[in-house]
Amino acid sequence: MARDINTKPVEKIDPVWDRIRTEAEDAVRQEPALGGFIYSSLLAHDSFEAALIHRLAQRLGSADLGSDTIVNAFEDAISAEPEIGLAARADLTATFDRDPACHRYIDPFLYFKGYQALQTHRMAHRLWSMGRKDFAYFLQSRSSMIASLDIHPAARIGKGIMIDHGHDIVIGETCVIEDNVSIMQGVTLGGTGKESGDRHPKIRRGVLIGAGAKVLGNIEIGNCSRIAACSVVLHDVPPNRTVAGVPAKIVGYAGCEEPARAMDHQVDAVAEGADQV
Repeated sequence: MARDINTKPVEKIDPVWDRIRTEAEDAVRQEPALGGFIYSSLLAHDSFEAALIHRLAQRLGSADLGSDTIVNAFEDAISAEPEIGLAARADLTATFDRDPACHRYIDPFLYFKGYQALQTHRMAHRLWSMGRKDFAYFLQSRSSMIASLDIHPAARIGKGIMIDHGHDIVIGETCVIEDNVSIMQGVTLGGTGKESGDRHPKIRRGVLIGAGAKVLGNIEIGNCSRIAACSVVLHDVPPNRTVAGVPAKIVGYAGCEEPARAMDHQVDAVAEGADQV
C-alpha cells in the first residue's frame, strides 16, 4: 500500500507558526478566560506576519494614533521587506533557546516586551528607510513609553537577537548589531558626548552583553565576545574575549564558541595587569 505523503507545498510550511498555533490552542484549553485574547491575538490570523502585526499594533495603539493605522503601516513595511517576518521568527527561536524562563513560543509573542519592542523596531526601521521618519519616530517613542526600550529607528539590527527582560535598554542611531547577539536588561549602546556622524558601537555576531553594561562610542565588539555585567566599555574588544570592569579590561577568552547562546555570565576576578580596553 502506498505511503501517505505530505504534499503540502514547501512555501506553505511554517513550523514556527504551526507550533505557535498548537500552543495557543493548548493555552485556551488550560485558561478559557483568556480565550478571546488568545484567539484575537493568534488564532484569528492565517499567518505569523498577520498575527505579529496585530499583536504589536494592539500594544502600540493609543489616543494619539489608533491600532488600525499602525496595522496599515506595518503591512506596508512587511510588503516592502518580507525578511522582517523571517527575522522575527529567528528572534523568537533565539529567545526560546536561550531564556530559561521561556517555556513556549507563544510566551515572547504574547507577553515579553523585549521581543515585542525589537519587532516594533524592525517595522520602524523599514519605515525609516522608506522615508516615513515621523511614523518611525512615533513608534520609537511609543515603544519606549510602554516597554522602556529606546531603540533609534535607524539602528541596524540582525536576526536571532534575544533581549532578556527588555527593560532600561538604549540603542543609538548609528549602532549596528549583527546576528545571534544576546542583550540583558539595563544595557546602553550609546555615544560619548555631542559628536555627530557614526558614533555608536558595532556589535559583531555572537556577542553576549551582560546586565547594566555600557558600551560607548564608535567602537567594535568582536565576534563571540562577552561583556560582563555593569562593565563600561570605551575601546574596541577583540573577538572571543571576555571584558569586565569600569573601565573594562580583558580578563580572558570568552570561554566558549557562542557566548550569546551559552548565556554564561560567570566571570573570574580581573587579573592583575589585565589589558584595559
